[in-house]
Parts: sequence; C-alpha cells; structure tokens
Amino acid sequence: MTPPGGIATTTSPEALSAELPVGRSTGWWGMVLFVTTEATLFACLLGSYFYLRFQYGPQWPPGDIPDPALLRPLVMTAVLVPSSLPMLWAERGLRRGQLWRVRAGLTASMLLGLTFLALQATEYAELLTEFTLTTNAYGSLFYVITGFHGLHVLIGATMIAWALTTTRGGLDARRDDRVRNVAIYWHFVDIVWLGILFTIYLSPRL
Repeated sequence: MTPPGGIATTTSPEALSAELPVGRSTGWWGMVLFVTTEATLFACLLGSYFYLRFQYGPQWPPGDIPDPALLRPLVMTAVLVPSSLPMLWAERGLRRGQLWRVRAGLTASMLLGLTFLALQATEYAELLTEFTLTTNAYGSLFYVITGFHGLHVLIGATMIAWALTTTRGGLDARRDDRVRNVAIYWHFVDIVWLGILFTIYLSPRL
C-alpha cells in the first residue's frame, strides 16, 4: 500500500536525510585511512631514531646533551593518555543520545590536550637552551618527532572544538559521525605518545 502522500513523500529530501546510513560511513573510512597514513609516518620517524642511534655509537644522546629528564614527560603522559577516558565517556553518551554527556566528554578531552601542549611548550623553552633542531642528529630527531606529535594534538583539539560547535544544535546521524571520527583521531594521538615516550625519553636510559 502506498503511504499517505505517495511516492513523493517517501523520496523527499527530508525523508531521505532522516535515513540512517547502512554500514560504515565514508567519513569513517576516510578517518581510518588518514590515521593509518599518519601511523606509517610516525613509524618511519621512530624507526629513523633507532637507526641513527645505533649507527652513531654507544653515547646517546651525543655530545654534551644529557639524558632527557623524565618528570615532565611523565606528567605529560598522565595528562594526555587519560584524556581518552572522557572521550570514551562521550562516545557512550552518543549511543544513548545524551548531548550533555557528549559535550562534557569532548570538552574534558580538549582541555587535557591543551594542558599537554602547554607542558610541551615549557619543555621546549628549557631544552632550547641546551640544544636546538640543528645541533646534531639527536636534536633534529627530538624536535621533529615531538613537534610533529604536538601538531597532531593541536589538530585534534581543533577538531574537538569543531565537533562541539556542530553539536550545539543537537545530535543526528551526521553529527554523530563527526564525533566518532574525532574520537578515532584522538585515541590515535594518545597511543602514538606512548611510543614516543618509550623511544625519546626511556630508551636512552636502557
């Protein structure tokens, strides 16, 4: 039986936009592909670090550069890695249609990410008095790897701010997809930091 209003009603833009997408969205696949590409870049950077370290000789960091201090990086880890928890909380709120929970979780993750960047800035201000990007291979690797990751944290915080802006009007299939994509990226950024923590800060002491 034809529904009231006929075929025109069921094929109207309003009706079609209300349909939930089947399977994974294009945006989801795009984010997964992007994260995979970025993971490959980080793997190359960390692999280059170990290659040059073992090529350089037994003294690493070279020259008069001391072993990297651990206190601040550990505090940075304690700030950034747990930021995935409010993001997971927001994702659960998304499945339950709780807009307040989504926005609160996103905000908490963004603030923790910005705190991480502030701590990284203080670290750079201190270390730049000891060595720079052009001092030697170690200096280049240190600032490129940590700076590249810091850029990703900044991008992630920007994406969260964008998601917060778009969810002001409520939740729907499209806004839900945006939040999920931001969550994928944020979890990736947190995981990569653990690899950097081991490579840059812990491995010279092993």
